[in-house]
Amino acid sequence: MADLSAFPIATRWPAKHPDQIQLYSATTPNGVKVSIALEEIGLPYEPHLINIGKNESWTPEFLSLNPNGKIPAIIDPDGPDGKPIGLFESGAILLYLAEKTGLLIPADAARRYETIQWVFFQMASVGPMFGQVGFFHKFAGREIADKRPLERYRDESRRLIGVLDGRLKGRKWIMGNDYTIADISLLGWVRNLIGFYEARELVGFDDFANVAAWLERGLARPAVQKGLTIPAKA
Repeated sequence: MADLSAFPIATRWPAKHPDQIQLYSATTPNGVKVSIALEEIGLPYEPHLINIGKNESWTPEFLSLNPNGKIPAIIDPDGPDGKPIGLFESGAILLYLAEKTGLLIPADAARRYETIQWVFFQMASVGPMFGQVGFFHKFAGREIADKRPLERYRDESRRLIGVLDGRLKGRKWIMGNDYTIADISLLGWVRNLIGFYEARELVGFDDFANVAAWLERGLARPAVQKGLTIPAKA
């Protein structure tokens, strides 16, 4: 049985199955990426709900694993050389899981890097922009009288959807016929933009038929449907 005693987070959220990957997350766009990937790959894992509404991601135990204070984070008891490893940042976790298993990422080096660039596209552009649209359109930011911030993030989000739409022209998935971590990194954010953030009309989402069709295909995957709900409760 794996020994997770070196990780303080395991004292606050103890593992019932310490030999499985421990997932510390919530059902946010960043959080669901990892649960979707784990469901697609089929690795056994144990989810722990981090209640961000109660600021649990800022507790000392969580910060000991993820100093950035954001979900998700994981502990893999069977890391490199068979030693436990803790990781934070969803993009890094997706890449780790793909390379650990050889799944959800092309074996060809050039296509592998092409896949990674689209994961970075989400991490550096789509996630931050869509998150700001959510703040200024749905949450406290909508009370700000000056609408220029909202307009800036709306226009940039629309531009980014256009980039994605262009990439998906004539392609089933971002990498063509290969469903990869690039798709997983983006699905939750696009879904949230038009669903939870209620910004479909704001960004003119229906102008982007390629993205709409891709999102529908992605959401139809059983692993995606299950991963979107984990860990709702833990």
